[in-house]
Amino acid sequence: MGDTFNRHLAQNALHMPDDPAFTFVDFSSKRDGIPYELTWKQLHDKVRATAAGLHTAGMAGERVAIVAPQSLDYVVGFLAAVCAGAIAVPLFPPSLPGHSEKLASSLDDAAPLLAISTQEQRASVRDFCAERGIVPGMRVTTIEDLQTDAGDDAQEPLGHVAPGGCAYLQYTSGSTKFPSGVEITHANVCTNARQALEAYDIRQGHNCAVGWLPLYHDMGLVLMIALPVVGGVPSVLMDPLAFVQQPARWLHLLTRYSGAVTAAPNFAYDYCVRRVKEEERADLYLGAVAAMVNGSEPIRAQTLRRFQDAFASCGMRRTAMRPSYGLAEATVFVTASPLTEEPTVTSFDRDLLAQGIARLAEPSEGGALSELVACGRPTNQEVAIVDATTCRRQEEGTVAEIWIKGPNVGRGYWRHPEESRATFHAVLEGDSPEDPSKRWLRTGDLGMWYGKQLYVTGRTKDLVIVDGTNHYPHDIEETVQNAHPALRRSHSAAFAVSTAEGEKLVVVAEHTRDLPDPETVREEVSRAVRASVVGSHAVAVHDFVLVAPNTVPHTTSGKVARTACRELYLAGEWPQTKHAAQKGADCT
Repeated sequence: MGDTFNRHLAQNALHMPDDPAFTFVDFSSKRDGIPYELTWKQLHDKVRATAAGLHTAGMAGERVAIVAPQSLDYVVGFLAAVCAGAIAVPLFPPSLPGHSEKLASSLDDAAPLLAISTQEQRASVRDFCAERGIVPGMRVTTIEDLQTDAGDDAQEPLGHVAPGGCAYLQYTSGSTKFPSGVEITHANVCTNARQALEAYDIRQGHNCAVGWLPLYHDMGLVLMIALPVVGGVPSVLMDPLAFVQQPARWLHLLTRYSGAVTAAPNFAYDYCVRRVKEEERADLYLGAVAAMVNGSEPIRAQTLRRFQDAFASCGMRRTAMRPSYGLAEATVFVTASPLTEEPTVTSFDRDLLAQGIARLAEPSEGGALSELVACGRPTNQEVAIVDATTCRRQEEGTVAEIWIKGPNVGRGYWRHPEESRATFHAVLEGDSPEDPSKRWLRTGDLGMWYGKQLYVTGRTKDLVIVDGTNHYPHDIEETVQNAHPALRRSHSAAFAVSTAEGEKLVVVAEHTRDLPDPETVREEVSRAVRASVVGSHAVAVHDFVLVAPNTVPHTTSGKVARTACRELYLAGEWPQTKHAAQKGADCT
């Protein structure tokens, strides 16, 4: 069978049939949650029967979307599609608030012939597509119906799939561009799972995966499905909404399941610090957590310190926090901080860093500092820092674009050949793009090597360039959210707009939910933000917009969608921006 889920599932069912494979903890009806479990044999049998139903429906080689809520059925549906030789498209149901545009654009781009949903969501998926006039021929079905359709074939062994064939389309989160489906092969995902198993020292019989990340997101899919199947370790998952409602639930699962490996974006760790009360912490023990991966957005040193301080009494070990870097185009995992080492935090001269030069800085020097968290080293793949114009490798301490090469890098973007060539077929100066072994993935991320570790400084397309000086938007956003107590953390966006006087900085920020009358503090907040940004970054805020909670766009993975935010600003979507956006041809 080669390196595929088919082979790993069959081996797990053969060698440890009665061991727990996947457990879904349902918090919808009981405070402490109700666990629903599948053993490796039960999982294998369900996947086999569902895959047989997909074969009967003629889905081999076709796109099959998973449009369902987080559940064991989601796991079965995804694995069945992949093992049947179909191309799985992991998505989410229309009931997920705030992301209907991404769902519609992803379905329209992938054009699946069949969608697996639940009995409860089936009609809403059909209505969603019909209202938008997308994928008119798509059949919407369920796990149960597919297993019934399989008939006697449900007992047939899982068939053969080619390791080099496309296993699924991973749609990018859309933080910087329109969603694109990355073609991930069977070999890509199995390789990346093994790279992560090695980097985080995950071993059968010692560890398990625990998490709430959405299964349609690259990090959630690999950590919670691919890694457990390839590594033969149990997976314990919960619904993302259950985490948002009560983040202590996540920490309680980490307490309950020893040797847990988990992952979350930076904001989730800050969220736990703010929302998990002192009395709740008394029941937590995090000393047996093997790894807490922090990734998917800029990792903030303050967050690491706050989380460690808040949960040190719960046994939290500094070495368990593993800052990491990855992206969908590389399946997900690229680098991780060294095993058994505390996260490395380094202060650099902010002005020089904006010019692409890393120089250590001390607070006593009085200059502006950028505190960066190292994201470690790659495992069985290559990472290079490359000048995007000359295509030359850069020396340690020089900021340039991050390029990646390895067996985990996807094939390209589904139905976007030109964008695929530009992103997946980059070559260093002097090499030929016709030689596949010389091709690199251009990430669009900026970073540098320093002290033999990778530091990620930002995204090329997100850079705010005012008066010829580069500014990283996440640095400005960090300053903004600390400028006034009326501002929500992780809910501000900094971006540039074109004016008659050149590029200018605009900041949009949400006020807190408990603010009774925002108008009474609007000017005060604006003055505080402008003063803080000028003082910390030496750049003037051209326009500051204070908006209501939950109006700054975020991607499905929780990152601020700056491009979407800029578009809303230019369109005058927020009441106080209409005048600014209509002042003439200032903003284009």
